[in-house]
Amino acid sequence: MPSIDAGFTLRLCTALGCGLVAGVFFAFSTFVMQALGQQPPAQGIATMQSINITAINPWFMGVLFGTAAGCLGLIAASLTKGLPGAKYLLIGSLLYLLGTILVTIAFNVPLNDALARVNPDSAEGASLWAKYLINWTLWNHVRTVAALAAAALLTLSLRL
Repeated sequence: MPSIDAGFTLRLCTALGCGLVAGVFFAFSTFVMQALGQQPPAQGIATMQSINITAINPWFMGVLFGTAAGCLGLIAASLTKGLPGAKYLLIGSLLYLLGTILVTIAFNVPLNDALARVNPDSAEGASLWAKYLINWTLWNHVRTVAALAAAALLTLSLRL
């Protein structure tokens, strides 16, 4: 039976992580945010506040940031070890780090923080919620596409 090397395992696990994250973000982009937007603002806000708290758990954070760590390892390996498919590894990893992690930190988290500070039953909350639904979902689309493209590129590297 042929042995599986660590480089292959890292590429596979990182590609799977990118795909899993893309799937979570895809669900939010395609139906979760739409369903929340159909609720009265106070209910939508309260539910999203709860989701944002619940999302900070070892499983989701482990996949989100463990995949980022895998991408950093793949970047280092592709630049120093000349792994097969180095171009796919480099571009895919950068897509995930910039389009998923950086967008999350720069855009989605600040929007979540602003939502966390608002009273769901207030006029301020309703006003913020209308903008939040549009802006958060837009940046989530970016994260979805970046993570999916990263998964595709990392998967292609497995063929080489």
